[in-house]
Amino acid sequence: MRLNGKTAIVTGGASGFGAGIVAKFVAEGARVMIADINGDAAQAMADEIGASTVAQTVDVSDGASVQAMADAALTTFGHVDILINNAGVTHLPTLLEDVSEDDFDRVFRVNMKSVYLTARALVPHMKKRQQGAILNVASTAGVSPRPRLNWYNASKGWMITATRTMAVELAPDGIRVNAINPVAGETPLLKSFMGEDTPEIRAKFLSTIPLGRFSQPEDMGNAACFLCSDEASMITGVAMEVDGGRCI
Repeated sequence: MRLNGKTAIVTGGASGFGAGIVAKFVAEGARVMIADINGDAAQAMADEIGASTVAQTVDVSDGASVQAMADAALTTFGHVDILINNAGVTHLPTLLEDVSEDDFDRVFRVNMKSVYLTARALVPHMKKRQQGAILNVASTAGVSPRPRLNWYNASKGWMITATRTMAVELAPDGIRVNAINPVAGETPLLKSFMGEDTPEIRAKFLSTIPLGRFSQPEDMGNAACFLCSDEASMITGVAMEVDGGRCI
């Protein structure tokens, strides 16, 4: 029960890595807001897990929606200990000059602007309490970029830099900020990363991961739990690769 008594918001919490983080946090004693643009999926997950969770529909790229999420969490929980910026999107594998402006803007808003918006909504609360943990779900794409995912790679590199600069600025206020860098995993985004999902393409991709498997939601949940727990009280500004050796 490493998170016993803690409260958390997990954006993009209704599927993929976010769902793995929610499940782990609840198992470790936290109360969790499952915040997702798919409100029905978030509610279904909350109904399945039970009283330790609450569902919230949110568009993380919209300031008013993010503020409503923060207000709802504070009303429900009284305080927020942990913020997980997990919601993310990608563009399809495309030559960098051929990515549409609409796709670029969507990646910018969901992967980058959202970190600013959630910080704007919740950092003042954490500063007032002189404690808090923020975890950004970045990607190995921000460390070891792959061709044809250029603007997605760049957005995750931005998120890693944002993690480090937030960590430096917020440390005096007792707020820790870290990131995890998963490799592609068994999530709804897998097909988008690979372009198409075939046994041949999976085998080719897996050949680049020394441990020989994709990241799983459970892997992200375990890493996130440690970094957001009091066990990691001396760890801030870290971008932990949870990638089976992909970035070696």
